[in-house]
Amino acid sequence: MKIIEGVAAVVTGGASGLGEATTRLLASQGAKVAIFDLSEDRGQALAKEIGGLFCKVDVTSDEEVDAAFVKAREGHGQERILVNCAGIANGFKTASRNKADGRTARFPMKEFERAVQINLLGTFRCIAASAQGMLDLEPLDDGERGAIICTASVAAQDGQVGQAAYSASKAGVLGMTLPIARDLMGDGIRVNTILPGLFITPMMKGLPENVQVSLGASVPFPKRLGNPAEYAALALHMITNGYINGESVRLDGAIRLAPR
Repeated sequence: MKIIEGVAAVVTGGASGLGEATTRLLASQGAKVAIFDLSEDRGQALAKEIGGLFCKVDVTSDEEVDAAFVKAREGHGQERILVNCAGIANGFKTASRNKADGRTARFPMKEFERAVQINLLGTFRCIAASAQGMLDLEPLDDGERGAIICTASVAAQDGQVGQAAYSASKAGVLGMTLPIARDLMGDGIRVNTILPGLFITPMMKGLPENVQVSLGASVPFPKRLGNPAEYAALALHMITNGYINGESVRLDGAIRLAPR
């Protein structure tokens, strides 16, 4: 899929962070972008700015995901591009002891399940719905019908203290990339995953500035936090380079996360 001008695209979590950067880049290349997000104000404003379409959707809901794809396709036609950026991060130790009073606690299962529901199951739910729609598309000259990008994390491979749920959910995204690419290979749909490192996202911006500077300095090179535009550039390359399939790529400045 070397040309994306006029091509319909869906970006989940597309109203902020990595998703917003991807939304903007795809739109700048002429794609017709539908933004799937829970943030209605941000999503509507961005859609208006880029001439796109906003769909309020919770990726943990079959009904909302299906309705959003119907709305997007009514407005733009069947998408050939799906970029999955919707996700959350949480942090709890598996079990811990309070040093002050000696009381113990364990990871709240609702929080573990929430991370898996959004990051892993939500990603797969959107992939399956999009791929089903792509099956009815006429293949391009090279036989391709569509391209799907997923977002994991370097925590999938070197998760830190408190990241059991987050790391497990992102490792699931990493682990399903190749099998899904093989599921869809006979229909000309490619699937690839990006594993971002430390990026300037809304969550990162919520940390004190000195913490952000310290985290950036921990990156081997370049010694800074990643820019969402760099994620978007890799996503665009994976979309337009037809020989990249079933691949998972770390985008992290060579960092390997320490235990904490």
